[in-house]
Amino acid sequence: MTIQSNLSGKTALVTGASRGIGRATALALAQAGAQVIVHYSSGEKEATAVVTDIRNAGGKAEKVAADLRTADGPHLLAERVRAIIGGRLDILVANAGIAKAASIAETTVEDFDALFAVNVRAPYFLVQQLLPVMCKGSSVILLSSLAAHAAVGNLSAYSATKGAIDTLVKHFASALGERGIRVNAVAPGVVPTEMSSFAKTDAGREFALGMQALKRLATPEEIAAAITFLASDQAQWITGDTLRVDGGSKL
Repeated sequence: MTIQSNLSGKTALVTGASRGIGRATALALAQAGAQVIVHYSSGEKEATAVVTDIRNAGGKAEKVAADLRTADGPHLLAERVRAIIGGRLDILVANAGIAKAASIAETTVEDFDALFAVNVRAPYFLVQQLLPVMCKGSSVILLSSLAAHAAVGNLSAYSATKGAIDTLVKHFASALGERGIRVNAVAPGVVPTEMSSFAKTDAGREFALGMQALKRLATPEEIAAAITFLASDQAQWITGDTLRVDGGSKL
């Protein structure tokens, strides 16, 4: 895949970048010329591999760990990122997330709280804590989901977190527009990653293809390409929007 956007001289943080869509995004941003901070929670080996791949291709990358389930996780991550990049962050991709398939009756308080902690609280306070190093031209991309606007399986609590992200995008974009900071979200459909392991089964594939206009599964790289576009100056007049990248799901 050839990335056309020019991000040379820009710095980027991608959360949850050790695998899946986050990994593909870190590689795509680096290919476009950005220095990439690869965040991970527990997958240090995988994060190291992403950094190595970027450096072997001639790019710049560092890894940083933080547990975004904890209340101070975003604050610690922001502190560590600022120590690496200095005074400027051009791109923030808040990709880290968790999912839990459970019926309404089966969903526990612990599961519900964990979902909102990682999927909503963490990106909110990460934006807050990184504002001092974001400036005119910076771009924030949050990860929404098809599940935010359509009923998909037993994902009611997870879907609620992504609905919250779609709301935050508008509030963040409105509040930060005066500073020249753009805020958008990307809403993937079904992507066969470790977090969406159901999509790797025959039943999952059949389910996904049955609700899509395009009759194949997406790749993480295709989602990463949309994120890279929103991060670039080619999207400089787009803010407050959620871009659906789902193969025409639930039309």
